[in-house]
Amino acid sequence: MGKASKATKKFQTKHLKHTLDHRKKQKEHANKTRGRRGNKSEQEKQDLALTKEEQQLRNSSKEEVFKDMSVEAFFAGGFEVPKKSKAAKHAEKQKQAEAGEEDEDESSSEDEAGMAESMATLAEKDPEFHKYLQENDKALLDFQGTNPLDAISGDEDEGQDEEAAEGKASDNNGTVKETVEVDLKLLKKWKKELNSSSLNAKLIRNIVSAFKAAANANKEDLVDTYKFAVTDGKAFQELMFLALKDMPTAIVKSHPYQISKGARTLPNNSNVTKISSALKSHAGSMITMLHDITNTETAALVLHSLDQILPYFLSHRRIIKEIIKSVVELGATTRDLDTQITAFAFLNNTSREFKKSVLDTVLKTTYSSFIKSCRKTNIRTMPLINFQKNSSAELFGIDEVLGYQIGFEYLRQLAIHLRNSINAATKKSAKTNPADAYKIVYNWQFCHSLDFWSRVLCSQCNPEKENGKESHLRQLIYPLVQVTIGVIRLIPTAQFFPLRFYLIKSLIRLSQNTGVFIPIYPLLSEILSSTAFTKAPKKQSTLPAFDFEHNIKCNQGYLGTKVYQDGLGEQFIEMICEYFVLYCKSVSFPELTTPAYIALRRYIKTSKNSKFNKQVSNVLEKLKQNSDFILNKRTEIDFGPTNRSEVERFLSDVPWNKTPLGSYVQVHREVKEEKAKILRESLAEEEEEDTRQESPSEPDAEDVEMSDASDN
Repeated sequence: MGKASKATKKFQTKHLKHTLDHRKKQKEHANKTRGRRGNKSEQEKQDLALTKEEQQLRNSSKEEVFKDMSVEAFFAGGFEVPKKSKAAKHAEKQKQAEAGEEDEDESSSEDEAGMAESMATLAEKDPEFHKYLQENDKALLDFQGTNPLDAISGDEDEGQDEEAAEGKASDNNGTVKETVEVDLKLLKKWKKELNSSSLNAKLIRNIVSAFKAAANANKEDLVDTYKFAVTDGKAFQELMFLALKDMPTAIVKSHPYQISKGARTLPNNSNVTKISSALKSHAGSMITMLHDITNTETAALVLHSLDQILPYFLSHRRIIKEIIKSVVELGATTRDLDTQITAFAFLNNTSREFKKSVLDTVLKTTYSSFIKSCRKTNIRTMPLINFQKNSSAELFGIDEVLGYQIGFEYLRQLAIHLRNSINAATKKSAKTNPADAYKIVYNWQFCHSLDFWSRVLCSQCNPEKENGKESHLRQLIYPLVQVTIGVIRLIPTAQFFPLRFYLIKSLIRLSQNTGVFIPIYPLLSEILSSTAFTKAPKKQSTLPAFDFEHNIKCNQGYLGTKVYQDGLGEQFIEMICEYFVLYCKSVSFPELTTPAYIALRRYIKTSKNSKFNKQVSNVLEKLKQNSDFILNKRTEIDFGPTNRSEVERFLSDVPWNKTPLGSYVQVHREVKEEKAKILRESLAEEEEEDTRQESPSEPDAEDVEMSDASDN
């Protein structure tokens, strides 16, 4: 025999025993399935075909044979291991399930179904064995296969004896015959018991079961499986208040929380364990309610109730993740601003109180849900998306170290996407399509992601908020700016100038709130050299003004038109004013604006667009006036550029809008805000009109009176 190879030895050491065991289990399972389906051997079929008298005759003949056999001859023949009985097989199955052999879940469910079928037909095939089981092992005869329960409500079957006493009648096969109908009388009784001094787990379990039946009333396939049924609308409303308001209050009153390091913890009480078991099933019902919320009042009721009993769920990681996911999804998908505020308040309070338990899950779930919800961006969804950005940005300031770790991970993903897009666009391989490489980056989700992290750093890296202590998140400013500039310059064509303006606004906001200088003017000056300005536009068309606020890409119909060129000019003027107004009180403003001032003066001399030239001239005039204003103030100081503290205090007592450039920008902002207000009002009127058309029209009072008069 040759020497075993290294791979063979490795297989024998690590995998041989597992492979043999697996094959053995497969063989046993195949034998069980073959026997259950009627694929029995010839000997087994002959044994089943024998009558009762023939079986007795065979048994008596065996006894006679053993009577004439000596002990030595009996042992000399060896032994044959008898096959296990059905009862023994079932007992062995239960032991294996308790030992935690999860790899046989699928086969065990099939065996349970076969066992239940065999027990049902046993009385016809083998009446004597059926009689024996009735006398000695009735539990095996009443065997029922277990149905898979939902992951959360797994402890609902505790206390079945108590439920049976309440009116849940079952026959020997375990099928429900009668369902308890929840009415106002029963709810009044439960409410009275809740207000009593002693609160037991049985009452909590009944209320939770009734509330679960009500929460899943629209699921027809589950209605017959519940003990309780809610058919009356008034009873449903009372049950809602009982389960979401009265029950949590009673639980907290009966078993007050212990406060440890500013967070609530469960009291050390034996009854608390039973209540916690019942509330574990209650979590699934509340998650169902969160998915079906249609108004702010219901959202506030459910979230307040959830906040009261939240400490009971902290030890169940999967339940906590599902709850957070449902709340985040509620805030991300609703179009109601009040509902968004309610969901954010719950997440904010929960994250601050139970920082170690839920904060990491809240931050990752919030960001992931935000990315999914911002795929569709338009004039109607933009306000809700911006609110979600600002509210989520506050959550990252609860723990700056954790916020930095998560932020670094996601910014790295954005940088990798940008690098892949650049490499795919420059690769000359036939397998790559450079025309589609930019789509990885040039989409709303990517742009919203960059703007989101800009808002996170703006809210947490503000010098006034830091109070001299530098935030950990400040280290993310440089990589964010680099990725943003790389995205802006990926495709420098006029078609994607709206995306450029959107990201430049994000950089301006970042520079304003963090105090970090970002060279933005070169990104703006590149627009002036594009064909959108240098080429003569097409003839005046009837197109409406292009919406730069809610678009990142210009369609072909606008390219090269006068309408689009005028819009680009307005956006350029707005961006350059918003950028330079950041430094309108800076002692270095004249030196900062000199390159831009010279370049714009040269552009006016060569440009033939008179309307745009006039706008640029007005900006140059304001830049000149503001430079003279700063130079005049500089004549009054007696410190040099190296004195940083005095440089930062320069004109600190002068409001920014009192400078020449600041007053000019303020007027532009007011005009822009007025236009946006008119646009919002028109959208609100359109939504009301659509709602009025969709809803059935109600008859006026005069029409009703006229109809009554005609009837009389």
